[in-house]
Order: sequence, then C-alpha cells, then structure tokens
Amino acid sequence: MDLKLSGHTALITGSSKGIGLAVAQWFAREGVNICLVARSGNRLEKEAASIRQTTNLAVRTLAADLSGASGRERVVEAFPDVDILVNNAGAIPGGTIDEVEEPAWRTAWDLKVFGYIGLTRLYLQRMKAKRRGVIINIIGAGGEKLDFGYIAGATGNAGLMAFTRAIGGTSPEFGVRVLGVNPGPVLTDRVEVLGRKRAARLYGDENRWRESFAQMPFGRPASTDEIAATITFLASDLSSYTSGTIITIDGGSPTAVNCRSCRWNVLVASAAGEHGARGAVRTEIVDVVDRQQIREACACAVHAALNCADGAAANPGRVLIGKARCAD
Repeated sequence: MDLKLSGHTALITGSSKGIGLAVAQWFAREGVNICLVARSGNRLEKEAASIRQTTNLAVRTLAADLSGASGRERVVEAFPDVDILVNNAGAIPGGTIDEVEEPAWRTAWDLKVFGYIGLTRLYLQRMKAKRRGVIINIIGAGGEKLDFGYIAGATGNAGLMAFTRAIGGTSPEFGVRVLGVNPGPVLTDRVEVLGRKRAARLYGDENRWRESFAQMPFGRPASTDEIAATITFLASDLSSYTSGTIITIDGGSPTAVNCRSCRWNVLVASAAGEHGARGAVRTEIVDVVDRQQIREACACAVHAALNCADGAAANPGRVLIGKARCAD
C-alpha cells in the first residue's frame, strides 16, 4: 500500500531506541525524510547511519534535552519545517504515591508531559500558518487503565490524553491533525524495568517479571513494529479524517482495578446486558488463571462488577470479571 508519504519530513523525539526508532525506520521505508531527537547523540548518529545505508533519504539528528524550554527551542531552530511531529520522548517511573518521590515525579513530567505540550505548542503554530501538518503523541495505556502502582504515569498520561483530544478537536479548523496513540505493553527496555519493579512488589522477586506475559493477549507484549506501523498509517493522508482521538493498541487487554486491601487485581473485560445495554446484566467473577468461577469474592471485585454493570456497553453479552491470584 502506498501511504503517499514520500517527500514529507517527520520529526521523532525519543528516537534512539524502542518505539521511536521503529517509527523512524517505518517512515524511512515510506520515503519520509526524518529528524531524530534524543538525549544520546552517539546512539542517535549510529541509528541514523544505519538508516542512511538502506535509503537515499536525508536523516538528520540532534542531541537535546526536551525537559526544558531551551532544549525544545533548539529543536525548532534545527528543524523549523516539518510535516509530521511524533512526540515520544520520556518515561515516567512506576510506583505508588508513597514510592515515587516528588523530585522524580517532577523530572519525569518535565520531559514527557511538559515536553509534549511544549513541542506541540511550538510546531502547532508553524503548522497552522501552513494549514497542514500532523502531530501524534505516543502516550501510553496507563492513562486509561489507571493503576495505583503506576500513579505518576497514570496521572501524566491521562492529562496528555485530555490535552491531545482538546487540541485535536479544534486543530482541523487550521488544516492540522492532532491525535494520540496509547500502546499497551511493548517489548522494550522500559517494559522490563517496569516489569521487574512490579514483580518485586508482588512476588518479592524481580526476576519473575516475564511471568506476566502469560496473561497478556496472544501471550506476549506487542512488538515495536506493530506500534510503528499504526503510527505511520495514522500520519498519512489515508487517515486524513483522524484527529482529536486516541488509538489504543493493547491487544484487547482488560481494564485493571487494583484492590489495595487484598492485593488482588480485578480485571474488567466487558460489560453488557444479555439483551443490550438496557437489558439485565449477569455478572460472574472468575480467576483469570484457571477460568473457574470465584464464589466468595472480595469487596473490590463485587464493586467493580457493579460499576461494570452500571456502565454496560451497547453490545449484548455477559459481564466477565477476571481476578488474578494474589502473591500469597
């Protein structure tokens, strides 16, 4: 499929590895001239050289810290005319509100939350003047599947989702599209870091972090290519009516609700009346490991079931609530 992106210029932040690098590689295969920005200049140039070897495209790099206004202004000065901006720089640490100290919280938000907002502000002005352009914010499913154990990320990502929807709901008036992508678990270095932290908290052994894969859709995290392919399509004119929305790529992962009293994880997969949203809703609570019905559920599971039933969707079916075994 020809995405008709050839000749365009894209700026990708956080592009020295992971999803950002995969996006750059996919754009390059579509004939897009790319600008790579990250803190690590040496790694950036290495990846840029690799892309240049396989394409005849212009690949430019800039090592910059996007957590401050001066760093973001340097980027705009270096790459003033881009057609596509992909905000991807930044990682917010996992942990509960008691575990994430304020300095770490602020440092993470300075790069990801305010970094996205700042670059969007600068490039949106230029795109509005040209009456064309696309801004894609790679945010994270933590902003919609709120986790007490990822409190800083959940709050920051939820804010970026609201920001993206608000800006993207108005930007088409100026010929600009702004949208977001929420990846679920993706096999990157970051997934391992967060997985180890979670495994240490739940099991007392960080080396058990891969055990969570068994409960993921298709029994695995997504690949960076699976995320990048979607982003490349969304940036193209074949998706020219997409703005002010968030695309979630998580394989259909259920919504998680944490029980702070018993440390079990309630997974709300779907909710609907047997005869549609207005029909009676039948609830079941089952163990996600062996799929057996749980007769005596903790209060948080029942509460989640009732909330799920109250908000039943339009499609007929049963409520399914999976409850993962606790660490004990």
